[in-house]
Amino acid sequence: MLPHAKTTPHRSAARGHSDHGWLNTYHSFSFADWFDPSFTHFGSLRVLNEDRVKPNSGFPTHPHRDFEIFSYILSGELTHRDSMLRKGAEGGQSDKFYRMRRGDVQFTTGGTGIAHSEQNEHARETVHFLQIWAIPWKRGLTPRYHTRHFDDDEKRKGFVPILSPLKGGPEATFEQEKLAEPTIDGTIPIHADFVMGAGLIASQGKFEWTVGAGATESSKRKVYVHVPMVKSGKAKIRVDGRDDIFEEGDGAFVDGLHAGDKLTVESVGEVEAEVVVLDTA
Repeated sequence: MLPHAKTTPHRSAARGHSDHGWLNTYHSFSFADWFDPSFTHFGSLRVLNEDRVKPNSGFPTHPHRDFEIFSYILSGELTHRDSMLRKGAEGGQSDKFYRMRRGDVQFTTGGTGIAHSEQNEHARETVHFLQIWAIPWKRGLTPRYHTRHFDDDEKRKGFVPILSPLKGGPEATFEQEKLAEPTIDGTIPIHADFVMGAGLIASQGKFEWTVGAGATESSKRKVYVHVPMVKSGKAKIRVDGRDDIFEEGDGAFVDGLHAGDKLTVESVGEVEAEVVVLDTA
C-alpha cells in the first residue's frame, strides 16, 4: 500500500447513463446532456464513455477539435472512416479507414479540426468499446490519426502500455510531429503528459503499474483505474492493497502519486479481470 496515495471509488451506478436504442452508453465524466460537477475531469482525462452500439448503426460523420480521442475495442467491430473517404472507395486498412476488432485502438488528434465517422457495419454483432478523451498540452495541433493492435496474450503477462507522450513534448518540432514517435516504443503517441495501459489479470492474480511508466514529464501523478463491463459482473479488483472492491463499470481515482510508484491491481473475482489504467499529471 502506498501511504501517500488516496483512492476514491467512482461506482458504476454514479455514472451518467443513456440508452438511445442504437447506443447504450455510460459516462464516467460529464458528457452530452449529463453533468455532474464532481466528475468533470481528472488531470488531463476528460471523457471516459463505455459504449455499446447495435449492428448497422453508429456515429455518423462528426467533427472533433482540440482533443486527443481514442477508442479501445472490447468486442464486436467498429469501422472508423475519415470524412474525405467515400464509402466503398476506401482501399485497404489505413489510419483513415480501419475496421477495428478486439485489441485495436484508434486514436485521433482533433487539433485544428477533423471529421470522421464510427459505425458498426456488422450485420449481427453489437460493438462494445471505451471512448476516451484527453486534453492536449496545447491547442491548434495538426489533425492526425493512428491505429494499432495490442495483443491479449501480452496483456495477460502484465500491463501493456497503449499510449505515451509524443517525443519532443509540448515544444515538439515540425519534424518530430511528422515522425510521430512515442516516448515508449510500440505505443501510440499522445499530445499530453499521459500514459494509458491495459491488462488482463487472472483470478487471484496481481499486476503492478509503474506510475508514469518512465515516460512522463510531471513527477506528481494521478491514475484512474477502470474495470470494463465484459465478464457479466464476475470480475472484481482491489487497488493498492486497500479494502475497497471494484466491480465491473467501477473506477478508482488514485491521487497523490509520484512517478515511479508501484500501484498494484489485484483480481479478486472468480474470472479474469480486464483493467485499464489512465495515468495523468
